[in-house]
Amino acid sequence: MIEGPRLLIIGRNGQVARALAERAGERRVPLLALGREECDLATVTDLPDAADDFEPTAIINAAAYTAVDKAEDEREAAFAVNAAGSGRLAEAAARRGLPLMHVSTDYVYDGGKSAPYVESDPTAPLGVYGASKLAGEKAVRVALPDALIFRTAWVYSPFGGNFVKTMLRLGAERDSLRVVDDQIGSPTSALDIADALISVAADIYENDLGNRAGIYHLAGSGETSWCGFARAIFELAGARGGPSIPVEAIPTSEYPTPAKRPANSRLDGSKLEKAFGIRLPDWRESLEPVVARLLAKE
Repeated sequence: MIEGPRLLIIGRNGQVARALAERAGERRVPLLALGREECDLATVTDLPDAADDFEPTAIINAAAYTAVDKAEDEREAAFAVNAAGSGRLAEAAARRGLPLMHVSTDYVYDGGKSAPYVESDPTAPLGVYGASKLAGEKAVRVALPDALIFRTAWVYSPFGGNFVKTMLRLGAERDSLRVVDDQIGSPTSALDIADALISVAADIYENDLGNRAGIYHLAGSGETSWCGFARAIFELAGARGGPSIPVEAIPTSEYPTPAKRPANSRLDGSKLEKAFGIRLPDWRESLEPVVARLLAKE
């Protein structure tokens, strides 16, 4: 007899998937992560036998095509994974009567709002990546209306490639950096995302989902710009004997990229807190242990 949540993770090598594996281990929550070899969202039609043998109580889709700039030239590949693949995964969950927790992004918004986004705000992605993730949200909800969709932003962690790791590497190689200061958002630790998703899975296992299906914002509390984020990283790193260099604030116009980014990526997490009692920590609080871990690896 199953006595607690058992999590089937789609994705194994991404930041959120690796954070889920770590946090689930610490919390003694059984977890099975399927990589692309076992469950490639670009081609998947159903879950492999190993997934059913595991007897999960919930599925978390942490797999995605995430190459934001590359997606501008690889629209078909991005939509195959983020849209069609996510929809087929939701169909597989529906056939089994399993809850699905789907990870999405702030890139579904155009960034034109002057305040933090709430879940009911209109979506208007600026590029292919955001459009593919929005199409995935819609496909998931059509296949499984009771799905939970979590939009997050500016994800970093001790794992994989991310802004914090890039800053620490560049800080060790250069005397100064120029970083965009007119894009604002809520930096989010993948470890915090993992803790929240596991807590939600435990909640719906113990109490059922009820009327809480839908879209939620899952991002760090507080806000900053990319420049402010970089300066905070170097301040923390310098205090621990790591790289600490000056960071010059520049406008987006001086750092062009193939894909346009939202100027405002702030996400209001009030709905999540009301429904599940979860509010992620202030981004500065979560940044410190990640910087410490990354410096300890060097």
